[in-house]
Amino acid sequence: MRWSSFYHTASRVFNEYPSWSKSVVVCTVISSGGLVAYCDAKPEYANQSQKKKVVVLGTGWAGTSFLKNMKSNSYDIHVVLPRNYFAFTPLLPSVTCGTVEARSVVEPIRSITRKSGVNIHFSEAECYKIDNKNNKVYCRASKDKKLGGQEDFSIDYDYLVIAMGGRSNTFNTPGVQEHAHFLKEVDEALKIRHTVVDLFERASLPSLPVEEKKKLLSFVVVGGGPTGVEFAAELHDFVLEDMAKLYPSLKDYVKITLLEAGDHILNMFDKRITEFAEQKFARDGIDVRLGSMVVKVGENEITAKERSSGQIVSIPHGMVVWSTGIGARPEVVEFMKQLGQVNRRALVTDEWLRVEGSDNIYALGDCATINQRRVMEDIAVIFSKADKNNSGKLDLQEFKEVVGDIIDRYPQVDIYLKKNQMKDMASLLKKSQESNIIVDIEYFKEALSKVDSQMKNLPATAQVAAQQGVYLANCFNRMEECEKYPEGPLRFRGVGRHRFRPFRYKHLGQFAPLGGEQTAAQLPGDWISIGQSTQWLWYSVYTSKQVSWRTRFLVVGDWGRRFIFGRDSSKI
Repeated sequence: MRWSSFYHTASRVFNEYPSWSKSVVVCTVISSGGLVAYCDAKPEYANQSQKKKVVVLGTGWAGTSFLKNMKSNSYDIHVVLPRNYFAFTPLLPSVTCGTVEARSVVEPIRSITRKSGVNIHFSEAECYKIDNKNNKVYCRASKDKKLGGQEDFSIDYDYLVIAMGGRSNTFNTPGVQEHAHFLKEVDEALKIRHTVVDLFERASLPSLPVEEKKKLLSFVVVGGGPTGVEFAAELHDFVLEDMAKLYPSLKDYVKITLLEAGDHILNMFDKRITEFAEQKFARDGIDVRLGSMVVKVGENEITAKERSSGQIVSIPHGMVVWSTGIGARPEVVEFMKQLGQVNRRALVTDEWLRVEGSDNIYALGDCATINQRRVMEDIAVIFSKADKNNSGKLDLQEFKEVVGDIIDRYPQVDIYLKKNQMKDMASLLKKSQESNIIVDIEYFKEALSKVDSQMKNLPATAQVAAQQGVYLANCFNRMEECEKYPEGPLRFRGVGRHRFRPFRYKHLGQFAPLGGEQTAAQLPGDWISIGQSTQWLWYSVYTSKQVSWRTRFLVVGDWGRRFIFGRDSSKI
């Protein structure tokens, strides 16, 4: 009876709780001294072997947003990155002058992935080769991570997500790599901070001539974009509010020069912000030189060509900070050659962030650019798809059936309608033919002929990269569902629908800190705000955008410390 009772009880328990069958249960039957063992015949990793392998290269804004928003357990995710943290890059200019400490703007990747609830592995290594034919990536461990001489390894993948970011673009200018500082990584920001303090210490030596002091304290910033402008403003505040008190005899020797090859600084902002920034820098004593193209960077001087006069001028410097945009990393360039994407600044993807020439590789962030299809390239097949009765003409009802798919597939259409204050696509057709709404292919072409003029490449910003990461994660989370029930627009050059809606960037505005507790903001709806109130808006937005509560408290604490005690000038 006891054996029969034990058997029925054990059978019921293992049926109700299948997870127990993964362990071996050993029961000793005291009355007879016997031993009974139960073991599940299925291996523990049987379910895991069915998971698709996703390899993520990079954890900048795009990669981290992707990992944070992954909710599906259908994937085995492996992250490869030479550093084990995510950096809040918009605050790097603040790190250069001690306004914010470096550790306040970084979050360990393992802390981020641990909170995601999905199966994510991390390897601190760099990817040096992508083999898309065999679905492999080849990686090399960091030099200080070598174990037993084994530094190279490879990882297989079913899906590859490339989010490696970019590197500073030197435009092959001589001397930049050797003598200029960059501002894309935390260690680069710390190097700038140490250099600034070191230059003040060297200039304070009593035996140094005045001309040498002026040269050491001449800071040149190349690039009038948001990063270059914010760094120049931060440096000016650091010198005026902190270093002038510690080195009072040197404050008159300090000079900050901003070189911009274009006609204005902050040329991606509204004209009102550009003019205000240039006027404020002039009042602050920051020398802004427009139309100055750097041709050479030397150890002690920088050479630029003035566009207006054609003259070559040399500026002595103690430090040069180079901030002129981004370029592709060497490993990305090699991969682009494999795909035949030559002479491109970044990996070319379709509107679903899938790399052109590959079905299972995605690229997002600064290392990628979306190749948006033109309406006029597909105008004939769009018309054919809408003309269901093959009459050679479209009436309003036929057009309405595909108008949503046209706007989904070609975002420039929606931009054109809004810019020209048109309610819908029917208004666009009426604009080309006032008498009636029935049109043929020629009228259809004429109505849409100017739509493609609204096409623009997305800027290489953290905002774009973060939205792409969220979008791609949502696609992966709903991959199985959308395979069965596609939700995307019509395939104008095929049958059925696309699995997903294409990526759409939503611009939420942009900030430009200008120093002196003043910030300029350009927000949706053509709303421009400049001043101290906007600085507090900047504080609140950047606090909310931190990836953890830990970094939120640290950043706010650093701001409070700076208000009370000033910036730290220690060389640590």
